[in-house]
Amino acid sequence: MRKVLAILLISIFSLSATVRADEGMWLLSLIGKNYEQMKAQGFRLTPEDIYNINRSSLKDAVVGLGNAGSSFWHFCSGELISGEGLFSTNHHCGFGMIQSHSSVEHDYLRDGFWAYKKSDELPNEGITAQILVRMEDVTDKIVPHLNDDMTESERQNVIDSIGKIISDEASKGTVNDAQVIDIFNGNQFLLFVYTTYRDVRMVGAPPQSMGKFGGDTDNWEWPRHTADFSLFRIYTDKDGNPADYSADNIPLKPKHFFPVSVKGLKDGDFAMVMGFPGSTDRFLTSFGLKEAMMTNDLIYNIRSVKINVLRKKMAESQKTRIQYASKYASCSNYWKYSLQQNKALKKLNTMQQKLDIEDNYSKWAARSNNTKYGNALNLLKEGYADRSDARRAQLYISECVFRGPELFSFAYSVYSNIEGIAAIKDEAERSKAMEKLTKYINGFYKDFDPAVEQMLIAQMFDYAYKNMDQKYRPSFFDDVQAKKFKGNAEKYAAFLMNKSVFVSKAKVEQLLKSSNLDIVKKDPALLVANSAIAKVREIGKATKEANTNIERGNRYFVDGILQINKNKPIAPDANSTIRITYGNIRGYEPRDGVEYEYYTTLKGVIQKEDSTSSEFIVPKKLKDLFYARDFGIYADKNGDLPTCFISNNDITGGNSGSPVLDAEGNLIGLAFDGNSEAMSGDIDFEENLQRCINLDVRYMLFIIDKFAGARNLIDEMKIVR
Repeated sequence: MRKVLAILLISIFSLSATVRADEGMWLLSLIGKNYEQMKAQGFRLTPEDIYNINRSSLKDAVVGLGNAGSSFWHFCSGELISGEGLFSTNHHCGFGMIQSHSSVEHDYLRDGFWAYKKSDELPNEGITAQILVRMEDVTDKIVPHLNDDMTESERQNVIDSIGKIISDEASKGTVNDAQVIDIFNGNQFLLFVYTTYRDVRMVGAPPQSMGKFGGDTDNWEWPRHTADFSLFRIYTDKDGNPADYSADNIPLKPKHFFPVSVKGLKDGDFAMVMGFPGSTDRFLTSFGLKEAMMTNDLIYNIRSVKINVLRKKMAESQKTRIQYASKYASCSNYWKYSLQQNKALKKLNTMQQKLDIEDNYSKWAARSNNTKYGNALNLLKEGYADRSDARRAQLYISECVFRGPELFSFAYSVYSNIEGIAAIKDEAERSKAMEKLTKYINGFYKDFDPAVEQMLIAQMFDYAYKNMDQKYRPSFFDDVQAKKFKGNAEKYAAFLMNKSVFVSKAKVEQLLKSSNLDIVKKDPALLVANSAIAKVREIGKATKEANTNIERGNRYFVDGILQINKNKPIAPDANSTIRITYGNIRGYEPRDGVEYEYYTTLKGVIQKEDSTSSEFIVPKKLKDLFYARDFGIYADKNGDLPTCFISNNDITGGNSGSPVLDAEGNLIGLAFDGNSEAMSGDIDFEENLQRCINLDVRYMLFIIDKFAGARNLIDEMKIVR
């Protein structure tokens, strides 16, 4: 977006823009505006083939994965690949589910998992799969009720109220769920209607040595050789409607599923990605960029502490390795991302280009004679400056108290839930709430190791105390510094683990039975949680005006950009709604004298093998297949087995697992990563460097067929040769 705006704003009298076809996460219902560009790049279908509410279309085969209670926020994407509800996504998307089913006796992380018949498939309570039914622009139903005299809070209340009426009406009398969400920083509004499926079962996953091949070393890097896929199936009731898990449920009969192509691909081929990108900040100003880079630095440093603890403890025990595998993966992914994004932003000189955009915007705003456009940047400047120190404090509390150790958020959640359940008058409702809480507690202790927790508390509290501004430290730090502990965080952590009821599952179960909260009101873990939350609330009140200025300033700024570009297509920032991005398969030159090919093969897996590193272990069976050259129909024209490829599609987090489609809508890959040289992409799209890293479906099929011997799954699919 930076280059678009630079062109836009050079001339005050003749402001125009050109949007590159490979930049933008476009709304499906408006893709017709991009159709000519898509055709020029090789697309052979029509806009109606992508999005159609009257007949099946590509949208009907795209899956958004979420969690019950927050199913509209999609942590990953997936694609239906059979007429029996089978869908693929990334291994790292299914990692938490694979881990939850794993134990020392059944180590599916290490060994992989394959269901050779449907009765072997494993349920995943709390996981949802959404498929888009339709979308609609409802801006005209909301904006007339808004005005600039409203406070941001008043404005949001009106939006929420009308949005609920619209979404309730859209889902009334159906099995669907609906959501009204804003785009362009609250300047436009869209209705999305989804079918939300609640019975999602695990079908297959390669061993972690293949599904996470390369580990942290290769994460965000190209060339890549990772078999990043897992397989799941959606089930419905006998009438085809969403239902909770039941042995009587049947596989989904989808409106559409993607044929899987083994025809091969070449440099320059058309490629498009459909999925649920989480969030981008392409309209971010220099003030927001400064805060974002500070946030990245701080999170990288704090999570380095957590990662070192987890690495040490996971290496000591197989049980701990399994318990913390998913937690480690989640932590390390953003840990490396934050480091690489700042490197890319500095290398691309994004800050200066943001300043140039703002300079030209100010000139346009002065000519517009509209005070809101003229005030936008001042509001942002003041807002970000006023909350700068407080923002750092919020991050320390969040990362060191609630996202580092687990005990404090758990203690607060259990206490609050017991308190809430006691107030429920309806016995059936109360029983249901208690059952839900019990499941949460069981899940927590299944993957909780007190020794790991104690070390995390000690090291993260010590780090926070040494680095936080004194005036923002929660009051519990006074206890750490008191005579009893004399600032020794290790002693304080040992005290917490020894005295807190919440360390023991048996004691928490006893608490549930008695529902007597008086016995834990002074529990040390709960006191830490309450102290931290009190400080967060205090900071929230102090920064309310700053946050309001930022929200209003962003809305005015983006509205100005839209006014400048009235007749030009601009993609809204990602917000976990379904999007499409199109481009081509293409290599790149990361630096002088280095040129990367657009694909990799199994040969690279063998070359990277390192038996001394857990990140580069190659299973014996995979090596046997390689040396036997037993690749079947999945080999390329040279007789090699493709593993991954890259394209210049515009993706971000949430797109993981998204289908990569050819010009005819056949599945050719699964998007799973971006390249480190362009980690600025969420803020600053760099056309020459930004690449989408994809698993080649031929490698996926080869593993299912030749490595796992799961022909039952191959037989479900429509293979295009």
